Amino acid sequence: MIRKVCVVTGTRAEYGLLRWLMQGIKDDDDLELQIIVTGMHLSQTFGLTYEEIENDGFQINYKVDTISANDSPLGISESVAKGIQGCAVAFSELKPDLIVLLGDRFEIFSAAAAGLLGRIPIAHLHGGESTEGLIDEAIRHSITKMSQIHFVAAPEYRERVIQLGENPNNVYLVGGLGQDSINRLQLLEEAALEKSLDIKFKSKSLLVTFHPVTLEDETAKEQMSELLETLSELQDTTLIFTLPNADTGGRIIIELIEDFVKGHPNSHAFKSLGQLRYLSCMSHVDGIVGNSSSGLIEAPSFKKGTINIGDRQLGRLRATSVIDCEPAREKIKIALSTLYSSDFQIALENTVNPYGSGGASEKVLKVIKNIELSGLIKKKFYNLEIK
Repeated sequence: MIRKVCVVTGTRAEYGLLRWLMQGIKDDDDLELQIIVTGMHLSQTFGLTYEEIENDGFQINYKVDTISANDSPLGISESVAKGIQGCAVAFSELKPDLIVLLGDRFEIFSAAAAGLLGRIPIAHLHGGESTEGLIDEAIRHSITKMSQIHFVAAPEYRERVIQLGENPNNVYLVGGLGQDSINRLQLLEEAALEKSLDIKFKSKSLLVTFHPVTLEDETAKEQMSELLETLSELQDTTLIFTLPNADTGGRIIIELIEDFVKGHPNSHAFKSLGQLRYLSCMSHVDGIVGNSSSGLIEAPSFKKGTINIGDRQLGRLRATSVIDCEPAREKIKIALSTLYSSDFQIALENTVNPYGSGGASEKVLKVIKNIELSGLIKKKFYNLEIK
């Protein structure tokens, strides 16, 4: 009997991680791939990135529109409610045997809640991680408790999922999914990338992605302004901005970036680069600047330095290629100096990515294809001995 596996995706970055797993499901004769797109995928503001999914040859089964008119806490709450309702309807019609979710965003929380209430088993990827500056921290662990099958990227993340009461037999250490795209995509050479982006790389170049820190109260404008004032001094550097996620404070950051780009011809902003161009940029730039998880999870595989600003990624596992700094102009200047220093550049050659070297998608596919689903819904809390 063919097993129906429903993958829910709400952001460009999340789809990039899921792509090769989705391809594996699609290509397997014993599995039927179902796709629900939601969140930023369906928003003009964020680049209508569902089109990238279709361009990769996938058929979307259901679209759940959740984007609110604003990114205030009330607007995000409204998006969560719309997501639960929309995903519940989609699951009712598609009748999947298993739901596959990745990460920790509020759009995915909605899908998990609808799946739990619909008594559908959930497989959760990239659980057990920690980002102390974000609402994602609580959402991620909540999704863990609503899921029955867990795929984690590092040993300490496996331990954390088990700490949450999950059966070790259902917690699989597979590594990070981002490495699969790095290994499998034919990345663009610099000339082809320049043509695709309609830019010309200067002698120096940086990839910049900065998101709001959602557990802080209205710090997005101040922190982004500090970063932009620092970057404004780098006239000899090509600055490639990717716009932030649909989080509280995200629209303020978008406005600041768009205004900055108008006055700085060496800077360029993109709603979404798509995975191929994003990873290609990462392979060619001197370093990554901001607070995106990609600077910690994917960048080390390219042996590129990352300037990680502020508390957004606080608690997440990181390689020696990551330079942590406060969201203040002088601190960012010092971090940039470190990034370009000869000692740091030499040390980058010995970078080891703590999220593995690839193959996660195949490992996940093998489990979701063969695991016995009956009896998974009712879970016993796995107790640890407290000393």
